[in-house]
Amino acid sequence: MSEEATQQVAPEQATQGVPAYSWYALSVLVLVYVLNFIDRQILSILANDIKADLGVDDAYLGFLYGTAFAIFYALFGIPLGKLADSWKRVRLMTIGLSLWSAMTAFSGFARDAATLTVARIGVGVGEATASPSAYSLISDWFPARLRATALAIYSSGLYIGGGVSLLIGGLIVDRWNAAYPDGGPLGLAGWQAAFIAVGLPGLLLALWVLTLREPVRGVMDGIETHHDPAPFRGFVAELLTVIPPFTIIGAARRGMGALVLNLLVLAGALTMAVLLTNWLDSGNGMIVEPITDQWLLLAIGYYAVFCWATALRSRDLPTFRLTWGSPAFLCTILGYGSVAFMAYASAYWTAPYAERVFDIDKGSLGFWIGGPSAVAGFLGVTLGGRVADLLFERDPAGRLYVLMFGLLAPVPVAYWLFTTDDMVLFFILAFVAQLLTASALGAAAATSQSLVLPRMRGVATATFFLATTLVGLALGPYLAGYVSSINDGDLSKGVITTLWITPIGFALIFAAIRLVPAASDSLIARAKAAGETRV
Repeated sequence: MSEEATQQVAPEQATQGVPAYSWYALSVLVLVYVLNFIDRQILSILANDIKADLGVDDAYLGFLYGTAFAIFYALFGIPLGKLADSWKRVRLMTIGLSLWSAMTAFSGFARDAATLTVARIGVGVGEATASPSAYSLISDWFPARLRATALAIYSSGLYIGGGVSLLIGGLIVDRWNAAYPDGGPLGLAGWQAAFIAVGLPGLLLALWVLTLREPVRGVMDGIETHHDPAPFRGFVAELLTVIPPFTIIGAARRGMGALVLNLLVLAGALTMAVLLTNWLDSGNGMIVEPITDQWLLLAIGYYAVFCWATALRSRDLPTFRLTWGSPAFLCTILGYGSVAFMAYASAYWTAPYAERVFDIDKGSLGFWIGGPSAVAGFLGVTLGGRVADLLFERDPAGRLYVLMFGLLAPVPVAYWLFTTDDMVLFFILAFVAQLLTASALGAAAATSQSLVLPRMRGVATATFFLATTLVGLALGPYLAGYVSSINDGDLSKGVITTLWITPIGFALIFAAIRLVPAASDSLIARAKAAGETRV
């Protein structure tokens, strides 16, 4: 529900205090998100070793970090987001944390690219439980006036985990390889030992998460939402709707017209994947198998999202109208997707680039990039979230100005970062780039949550992360790696090419600034017009 509408329903929320337990629970969620990004981002510091041991190229490394993870993270985030709206969110997060931690440890036993890809997919499925559950929990633990701040604090785990992953990964690899230059126990190399070392602690953290108390849904907004007596029914329905080939059955149930449209979209997506593969392979004198996987997976992913959105429209029109049917919501999440496109590419390739250009060992890389990156990300996301809340008190679109800043301010810094030959300056610029890009997340997340009703927050979060993953994570790191691969490993050229998305992001965020105030004011009216009966 919008903050303005919430204040009309429950004006006492404006001055409501926050229980100490809410801050305690938030701190536990931050630890979960830290581990989430340690397990996700450690691939960056290990990239060059994986490249050498498995004989892959930068295009595959970008595919592994981005698309192989992002597609399954995004698609499973949809039914898991629905489950977060109907089931026990604490339990869901516990199960997901256990799964992605186990799959991270399993990555350490990979002997080839295929096994590593499968493990990465498992990590994506497990991590898809985290943010839909966390965003919904935080919205029920904190009042609207502090929601961007709380979400920003939670999101700081992204940057802390990403930075710590470089520190931990670098130390483990250097020390393991020094102790076992010919391979350690079970023939494991340093990069494999690093995966195992960061994966296993998550199983212990899952036990802690399980002790958290589940809050009553919607009470903080004055709209208590009753317990769903059949929480898994919606989850199964969403799962069958979004996972091909069951999507064809779902379309057929909605009628012949829906089936024909579904098949046409599928054929168009697969045709586009083939054309892109042939075009990118032609003229560069190389056949890179992961390119085929890249565009095939993206085609399946975008097709699956189309299937889910059309099915959502027929099953839950109010949720569809407030998400996919809302230009304000779409411009907000796609605007942040543009930020993520550049940010993911820069964050992933910073350590491999420095290792190649400055010939510095992994331990030093982890210290000079990882530690400062964690500090910069924490400062950027928390300060950005707080400024966003302060601006929101003065202007209904105030948070979006922080999002615009997070898009534009890092561009010159990123260009300088990947062109300088001064190592000290490089480390300083890496810190500044992380600080600036981190500022946008809390503002975007809080805005997206404010444009839907409490019962829709899990689905809204999953939709928000579709933009960050299918636009940002699935495309940014891969395209940077692909450009590098066809330019003799020139990562500078690869990352700089991702800056072209800036004008698109600017147009989207500018539109959101114009659209969000009216969309927020009319939230309840639009929901009721679409058939919502629970407000």
